[in-house]
Amino acid sequence: MKKQTQAIRIQTERTQEMEHSTPIFLTSSFCFDNAEEMRAAFADESDDNIYSRFSNPSVQEFVDKLVALEGAEAGYATASGMSAVFGSFMALLKQGDRLLSCNSIFGSTHTVISKYLPKYGIEYGYIGANATEEEWEAAITPNTKMIYLETPTNPGLEVLDLAMIGKLAKKYHIILNVDNCFATPVNQQPIEFGADLVVHSATKWLDGQGRVLGGAVVGRKDLIKEIYLFCRSTGPALSPFNAWVLSKSIETLDVRMERHASNALFIAQSLENHPSIASLKYPFLASHPHYAIAIKQMQNGGGIVCFELKGGIEAGRKFLDQLQMLSLTANLGDTRSIASHPASTTHAKLTEAERLGVNITPGLIRISVGLENKEDILADILQALV
Repeated sequence: MKKQTQAIRIQTERTQEMEHSTPIFLTSSFCFDNAEEMRAAFADESDDNIYSRFSNPSVQEFVDKLVALEGAEAGYATASGMSAVFGSFMALLKQGDRLLSCNSIFGSTHTVISKYLPKYGIEYGYIGANATEEEWEAAITPNTKMIYLETPTNPGLEVLDLAMIGKLAKKYHIILNVDNCFATPVNQQPIEFGADLVVHSATKWLDGQGRVLGGAVVGRKDLIKEIYLFCRSTGPALSPFNAWVLSKSIETLDVRMERHASNALFIAQSLENHPSIASLKYPFLASHPHYAIAIKQMQNGGGIVCFELKGGIEAGRKFLDQLQMLSLTANLGDTRSIASHPASTTHAKLTEAERLGVNITPGLIRISVGLENKEDILADILQALV
């Protein structure tokens, strides 16, 4: 079966009730018929469920669907995207190791890397999104154990060459860890380009309706085992209810992303030469500096459009205040279009120099393009630009 079919047809085994839609296994623990079965489960001699902090059928169904879409060997789901990111770091890095990261990353990820990893003796280094293969290779040190990146990046929409970085990671036996949140697994599969791990904030496009928090990391079976052991002890478990919601959402991910991407391309094309906009980025516009890479590794340009307003921060605030339909909220990937101002929200904890270093300028606006009629989305943006 094709990946999209698997994402729809994979289900937990039916109960004696013969349900068509999978029930929610809303339970904290699981029972055993006898002492020997319980002993074997705790000794890891069987795959029996013990406790929902360890495993749960609702959670596993969601994981199995995501594993199929990403072409991974195994996976583990967590309570949020950030717990997936943190778990993928802490389970696999130790004192004296070094993490090499692209500098264009989500604000909370930057905080984890720069503030908390050093407390555990883990070094880090940053490299620009526009770095060449030679610059990437020069940034690798003998103690570099993991490369971490987002593509497209949040919020600047830089597109990194996964094949090039994947080749370097394999050459130096380094774990390549890719945040695939913006693209989603129906649009881009980093494992095909050499990634060992792929992390997701399932809160975004995977849910698609702004309802629940969730995260996941999928990839090589040996690495996922270490992440699972870390997370089952430290506790960032995904709730069965949230997992059930996410599992059902994945069944419509393919068709939703087609609409998000077509709407976003229309918005980008319509705004590209607007007199109030200094610059605009969308991966599938020929004007995007990484257009050649984007069309090589992505099926479409995704659902995010970014533009820089002339007039800086005041123009950005005025634009947000003028919007009538688009939501102002700290999320993305919703059925409803969302506008945000990264410099004062998601990346506010960065210094001004750090923001400018990753192209987060004072007037940068990020639009998460929803599923509304594309003409209605455009009309609201245009009236707010006046």
